[in-house]
Amino acid sequence: MEKFVYVDNSATTKLTKEVLNEMMPYLNEYYGNASSNYLLGIKSREAIQKARNKVANAICVSADEIYFTAGGSEADNMIIKGIAMANKDRGKHIITTSIEHLAVLNTCMYLEKEGFDITYLKVDKNGRIDISELENSIREDTILISVMFVNNEIGTIEPIEEIGKIAKKHNVYFHTDAVQAVGNITIDAKKLNIDALSMSAHKFHGPKGVGAAYISENIVFSNLINGGHQECGRRAGTENVAGIVGMGKAIEIATKNIEEKENKIRMIRDYLYKKLLKLDCRVSVNGNFENRVAGNLNVCFDGIDNNNMLLILDMNGICVSIGSACNSNVAVPSHVLTAIGCDTKRASSSIRFSLGDQNTLDDVEYIVYVIEKNLDILKK
Repeated sequence: MEKFVYVDNSATTKLTKEVLNEMMPYLNEYYGNASSNYLLGIKSREAIQKARNKVANAICVSADEIYFTAGGSEADNMIIKGIAMANKDRGKHIITTSIEHLAVLNTCMYLEKEGFDITYLKVDKNGRIDISELENSIREDTILISVMFVNNEIGTIEPIEEIGKIAKKHNVYFHTDAVQAVGNITIDAKKLNIDALSMSAHKFHGPKGVGAAYISENIVFSNLINGGHQECGRRAGTENVAGIVGMGKAIEIATKNIEEKENKIRMIRDYLYKKLLKLDCRVSVNGNFENRVAGNLNVCFDGIDNNNMLLILDMNGICVSIGSACNSNVAVPSHVLTAIGCDTKRASSSIRFSLGDQNTLDDVEYIVYVIEKNLDILKK
């Protein structure tokens, strides 16, 4: 192995030293249960509240509207199931899209079995929903719209502001899975009329196993996990204090100078695409570069099997993805690529590069060098 290059930041990100250092005291020194009423427990409780304030500030909401979870998938479940069950007397219709993360899609499929009616909006070739179709899908019994902020496979940014306006106009709750957006895009949840939002710490250089749900104080929802009185009685279970502290520090860092970071990552990504286009094979992007998060580059190498490409790159110390990490062991085409019109052949020739602020132009040169060196083998 000549070098190690990590370009799979949509799957997870590296825990930074700053975040780890912030967490360490709550692993071995301030280890008290946050529900305890002596000094050791109070220190943990204060640390959680400090992190809650940081998470709330990052998306411009109140700290009282932030609930810590074990990750983005739990946050999605907490919000969608919680709203559905608490508001089923109002209606049982939910609108989502065909390209959501499985945490949303499988939750909606579960609710269908519980008697809810789900509308799955189609997307165009770039992965964007049609705003008119969304509004036309709203019914008298619609209680929730759930549309992801940024798609995890092709990086498409959905028209969140327009969706928020429509939801507010029709008095329908609006949830967005923002797992791929937080730390990559500036978010003002109140300004965008977002009623509920999911996020996960390990997507912005925080620890795994911790996430958060923003749920507006105006929303009525049922608890997903029952037990003790943690998280204002909304999410039972002893808090992961060190993880929550790490999330607070990570989101504080990730949302600082965010536009400058975006511009840097976008420049490196565009350079990578230009270099790939010069290879002796047909390379084309899935989606387009408008309304796309800065670090995402999902491309098709025509006639080259993506599993072989993944293997060659891995053997040379390069980490990429052929789809969502949560679905990587399933031998079927990506539901996202299928939804934007890719046939099985194109989907099985597509690779996702997801760059972060730790990547460099030297990383790009190495990636292209490795692909070019092995191109004849890959073509066979």
